[in-house]
Amino acid sequence: MPKIKTNRGAAKRLRRTGNGGFKCGQSHRRHILTKKSTKRKRQLRKPASVHPSDVRMAIRMMPYS
Repeated sequence: MPKIKTNRGAAKRLRRTGNGGFKCGQSHRRHILTKKSTKRKRQLRKPASVHPSDVRMAIRMMPYS
């Protein structure tokens, strides 16, 4: 049986957590930062967790994580 390839785009964006979920970086931090408040930008630094309904797809894209 051949090995399953990891989706490289997903591997660069997602990391596995200890409980089997996935965490990812938040969006809206790339540009147009002047109108966003300091509090909002600071809170966007923290990683977000992938929604439970999307975890199954993340597992399929990253079988060895």
